[in-house]
Amino acid sequence: MPYNIIDMNSNYSKLIKINSIKWNKKSILIIGSGNIAEQYCIALSNMKINDVTILSQNPNNASSLAKKFNFHSMGGGYENNLSNLKFFDLVIISLPIHLLLPAAKHALESGQTNILVEKPGSLYRNELLELDSFITNQNIRIAYNRLVYPNFHLLKKLIDDDGGILSCNFSFTEWIHTINFKNNNSDTYDRWGISNSLHVISLVTELIGFPKKLNPIQSGKLDWHNSGSIFVGSGISEQNIPFSYHSNWESGGRWGIEIFTEKNVYRLTPLEDLFVCPKGSVDWKKIPFELSFPSVKLGLSEEIALMLDHDMEKNIPLVSLKKAAKLNKFAEQIFNY
Repeated sequence: MPYNIIDMNSNYSKLIKINSIKWNKKSILIIGSGNIAEQYCIALSNMKINDVTILSQNPNNASSLAKKFNFHSMGGGYENNLSNLKFFDLVIISLPIHLLLPAAKHALESGQTNILVEKPGSLYRNELLELDSFITNQNIRIAYNRLVYPNFHLLKKLIDDDGGILSCNFSFTEWIHTINFKNNNSDTYDRWGISNSLHVISLVTELIGFPKKLNPIQSGKLDWHNSGSIFVGSGISEQNIPFSYHSNWESGGRWGIEIFTEKNVYRLTPLEDLFVCPKGSVDWKKIPFELSFPSVKLGLSEEIALMLDHDMEKNIPLVSLKKAAKLNKFAEQIFNY
């Protein structure tokens, strides 16, 4: 199937048409006022959602961000204000990692029922499972936005057309020289594989499943990351697909995934693009794909749309608390946490 002719009922086709849906009557609460919160504001503004309240500990930060988009603001933090707020169609929690789950639980206790929590939700899988046990009829998802990249879902369709995956190779090399060590507590950096590298690992598990056999090797050491700086390994996934990985945080490189089928090799490097090298060729060609909101950080509008349309989310599921805990467990094996 040509890359520009895709089944209109495919998940890729659904994701690239979310701009045709009217979202303007929805109400949103954003807890947090940092960079990611601003990216969500950009997404909501592009989706023409105007009933947005930004709740932050710092009233000046909340007000400054809200003014950029003509949204509402509130200072004083979630603990003091959540119980007094109206019901929102969606609550987005964008805070430092150690505050994510406490804010989510507070939102639940305050009567909110539809909550998107920034990734990874928690550094500890037992905390994710504990919150899951607290849920009755509410909906909580962890915001692994790369799992709803349109190019990723186009890749999944092309893989199916090729007859499936034969093997997989990936890298989650981190540019440690760019990390801001002032943004979070020490646990966030000591478990950086969960804090950040799960962006890549989550995509791999979506493609090939979780491992049933894993041979992880850790080497090297950093002052702030005791379990290692070089991570190599291989295994067999639950779908019986062989995989390997090699990531060196002390050297160069970048995030990337390679998928091998009988007909092609596909590459997500960078993750925001898609390339193909046909069998018998050494030439990589970029595969074009469409976006509903090209000016928005990729994956955010798609996540918001799925959180607001639960029927669509049944076909394109976001990450549940149980699945997030399973991702944490995989990372614990890779990084020896």
